[in-house]
Amino acid sequence: MSWIRDNSSMTWPQRFCGHVLTYGPIPKHVAFIMDGNRRYAKKRNVDNSEGHSKGFDKLSETLQWCLHLGIKEVTVYAFSLENFKRTREEIEALFDLTREKFKKLLEEKDKLNEHGVCVKIIGNLSKLPDDLTKLMAESMLVTRHNTQAILNVAFGYTGHDELTNAMSQIANGVKENHLDYSDLSVDMIDKCLYTYPSPPPDLLIRTSGETRLSDFMIWQCSYSYIYFTPVLWPDFTLWDFLTAVFMYQRNAHLFDDYKTPNSMSAKADKFVNDLREKRLNRLYTVL
Repeated sequence: MSWIRDNSSMTWPQRFCGHVLTYGPIPKHVAFIMDGNRRYAKKRNVDNSEGHSKGFDKLSETLQWCLHLGIKEVTVYAFSLENFKRTREEIEALFDLTREKFKKLLEEKDKLNEHGVCVKIIGNLSKLPDDLTKLMAESMLVTRHNTQAILNVAFGYTGHDELTNAMSQIANGVKENHLDYSDLSVDMIDKCLYTYPSPPPDLLIRTSGETRLSDFMIWQCSYSYIYFTPVLWPDFTLWDFLTAVFMYQRNAHLFDDYKTPNSMSAKADKFVNDLREKRLNRLYTVL
């Protein structure tokens, strides 16, 4: 299944409803907790790997819906660090599927570049197999100059690990005199997260009926509209998605008071830019 699909599967009523929604506030950034793949597989009496494969197909379809509505940034929770507690067989099956899909992405790099899609992996890549990390690094590098749309794939990720890493970076910056104590702020934490420079999600959608964040973007989603649906992720439809966007629009005015970050000192700006440069250079060393 391709990462980039066309809109041919959309019916004219769906296109019409999507068009109507564009007259309201469209979220710039939508995040997904794609939950329910294993329950989908169990319900159909198939292997978990089949459920995860169907889950990727749904992701590909959902990305096209987002592009159709003009949503510029999407973040998906693909693999939590907590998933390492699953059986070795399931973890290896997930890694094999991920290898397959990122190889497909690299085969389609011209198509991704044509659509202007930038792919970013957020998470602790040091926990992943070397060959998988290499595929992810190459995917990020070949699309990093694209600006029309951004896909963030949270892999080897938890919010607590992200915050711990950010605090460690800041503490080292103070210790090495790259930062002053006066530079410590909410804005500094924002800019040391894996997700920087992405804005916080406007809308977070979680499928499967679970009503918790599961350690996903716990810092960034402080002011997000969170939409929970009982639908399992592989069964998620365009109607479900349009409903979530509509509910966001009904409540978007509640988030108008989100404060914009304060400006930082020149010293702090240099620290943040150096940190981003180090992360980029790390991708080249992986290759």
